Amino acid sequence: MFTTESAGSDPKNRRKTALLLTGIVLIALNLRPSLASVGPLIEDIRHSTGLTNSTLGILTTLPLIAFGIISTLTPLFTRRFGMGGTLLGAMFLLAAGLGLRATGSTGMLYAGTLLAGIAIAFGNVLLPSLTKHSFAANSGMVTSLYSSFMAIGAAIAAGISVPLSKIPSLGWRGSLGFWALPALLAAAVWWYQPTRYNRSEQNRSFTKALYQLGNSRLAWQIALFMGLQSLTFYVILAWLPAILQSRGFDASFSGWMLSLSQGTGILGSLIVPIIAGKKKDQRSIVVWLVFVELIGIAGLLLPDSDLVALWIGLIGFVLGGTFGLALLFIVIRSGDAQSATELSGMAQSIGYLVAAMGPWMFGSLFDLTGNWNHPIAMLFAISGLKLYMGYRAAIPGRL
Repeated sequence: MFTTESAGSDPKNRRKTALLLTGIVLIALNLRPSLASVGPLIEDIRHSTGLTNSTLGILTTLPLIAFGIISTLTPLFTRRFGMGGTLLGAMFLLAAGLGLRATGSTGMLYAGTLLAGIAIAFGNVLLPSLTKHSFAANSGMVTSLYSSFMAIGAAIAAGISVPLSKIPSLGWRGSLGFWALPALLAAAVWWYQPTRYNRSEQNRSFTKALYQLGNSRLAWQIALFMGLQSLTFYVILAWLPAILQSRGFDASFSGWMLSLSQGTGILGSLIVPIIAGKKKDQRSIVVWLVFVELIGIAGLLLPDSDLVALWIGLIGFVLGGTFGLALLFIVIRSGDAQSATELSGMAQSIGYLVAAMGPWMFGSLFDLTGNWNHPIAMLFAISGLKLYMGYRAAIPGRL
């Protein structure tokens, strides 16, 4: 059973713990659909708007840029509004951004995507901080729980985006806007969090914290590991359906293959943080995950389409596992909730700025070469860099 540090056997505290876990799960469930719903609809969006691969890649890149900018600033918001209040506002902002995407204007499509990215950035940063604050003794289990629900949200969105778009009253715009509804549900649940107005303690200045993190080799290793695994994840999220459709698969099948990658990612998110949380040294886990990822990427280059589900499933499992591991590094390598917020902000800021280059570079490389094999081969180099950064971040120690 999950318990907070002070819950004990008090029924009131146990109810608060259950409510907090519910809020965390619903936040996590909303952090991926706005991104995962774009890939399966990319051809419909292209045909409707006339946008190129490079400009369509911005629909995935724009939120990552927002992640990079807002993540560093998140501690300023938590000091003013508390973690709960910041998350409540983020869910309302997310719903507003997703609603804008359904209005029909190309400009609003990009504006809504940017607002959604800003909202998601707050959730990305604060879930590890909440884990450190309230569930430090169960950090592996709670990280596994919410990272798996992030993958569940992505899997559902990837799988049903095309069927939703076939509903005459929705189309691809309504399919994108649909995800405002679960964001409002999360906001409704978070409204009742008893600690939502609490402000975090200010033990050190924001600028001093940034300076200390900027001079920490471990912080940079965690940040770059986060960024490199996210780069591959968002490339797959944005372009896997297009790759499969170029090889003769229809849009529905391609969407379900993206959903498969998210589904196996759920397994990775569930299994890897639990195992890693029980170990003091996670280096062997990093090596194993990157090895499996290389097998999956190599499989995508093979002409035999009968095993495409296997290669996609392996890649999805690894991406889910490395994401959960990156989040766990933030928790176990920080000393308290405030330092976890600061490390999470830095790691996700730098990490997502690195990741933001991925979908654009991938699409641009295809536009340049006219062949998906060249962009896929790029992922091998990314895996090598990921191995080095993850191996160093996995060495026992704290900031």
